[in-house]
Amino acid sequence: QVQLVESGGGLVQPGGSLRLSCAASGRRFSIYVMAWYRQAPGKQRELVADITTIGMTNYADSVKGRFTISRDNAKNTGYLQMNSLKPEDTAVYSCNLGGLHGYWGQGTQVTVSS
Repeated sequence: QVQLVESGGGLVQPGGSLRLSCAASGRRFSIYVMAWYRQAPGKQRELVADITTIGMTNYADSVKGRFTISRDNAKNTGYLQMNSLKPEDTAVYSCNLGGLHGYWGQGTQVTVSS
């Protein structure tokens, strides 16, 4: 079993930046696709970004150009750099490893508000 521990969420003003981290236990981190999802109240969970084992990335249109997903396989850690944050980005953000039926972090709240 892989355990995922997230950090970096919080309250930020519009236009600000946050970097989320996802630290994974286990030696097999590097073999999984990693992704960030988010879910706002009353809305369905949506894919924000994902990154393959070799670094190919994909982004939701709503965050393209503002967010950057990355991973450091040697450190078993994934990241989501979020710039130019908007109130619409407010959601619980969850780290995922290995697809929807894989491993999930606990979720961390990101609130964008003045």
